[in-house]
Amino acid sequence: MNHWQGKWALITGASAGIGVALARELAAGGTNLILTARRRDRLAGLAGELSAKHDIRTLVCVADLAQALGPQEIFAFTESKNIAVDLLVNNAGFGAYGEFHKTRLDRLIEMVQVNVSAVVHLTHLYLPGMIARGGGDILILASTAAFQAVPYITTYAATKSFDLQFAEGLAEEVRQHGIRVCALCPGSTESEFLEVAGQRHHTRRPQETAKKVAHVGLAALAAGKSSVISGFTNWLGAETVRFAPRRMVTRIAGGMFRPQGK
Repeated sequence: MNHWQGKWALITGASAGIGVALARELAAGGTNLILTARRRDRLAGLAGELSAKHDIRTLVCVADLAQALGPQEIFAFTESKNIAVDLLVNNAGFGAYGEFHKTRLDRLIEMVQVNVSAVVHLTHLYLPGMIARGGGDILILASTAAFQAVPYITTYAATKSFDLQFAEGLAEEVRQHGIRVCALCPGSTESEFLEVAGQRHHTRRPQETAKKVAHVGLAALAAGKSSVISGFTNWLGAETVRFAPRRMVTRIAGGMFRPQGK
């Protein structure tokens, strides 16, 4: 993956899962990395590993995107280093499984902040520089949950629907400036996501590796696609729901995700 060789990429949520896989894929292609997340020890370990293995420059920026000022802190960090970010990877995100009215409100609000507001904020901060330079790339992590309503992960699915449509709309807007934007839509993936969401025992789909998902997303971005679904089975499922009544699709999803005993 040498499309960004010698350039700088900023990856949010770079301490685990798909974020780590994206960092490794880009580092192998010679991309310099700014890694940001909340856990400094994980970021520092990954940065040291990739710098030594691939002879690239790595920087660590600890920030919490659940806080409204998180995106501005990241932008201020790269500005202080005089770094032009050529690839922005809006990867950070999380979900919460369960009945909406029983889920902590602060958790839901933080989810909207990380999955939606921070994506918009960071993109708005870094896009003007890309336009001024006449090029740049933005990868946004959406999900196969973006293609339909999903009861019991209702808020998460809604945030990912936003991410998908935001990416596809923005891709058309900025294409004239030589900038590519792509929404990566993975299905169930080997990562900490399900454990964080409290959904470990409520998925029936086989999991893809984070490495494969990362490769699919970066390849699609480099090819100029505005969105991509990782995995044929995931693609088939997402495409099939377009031809079924929305209410029926939601009921089927509700049956799949309904907590035991409900």
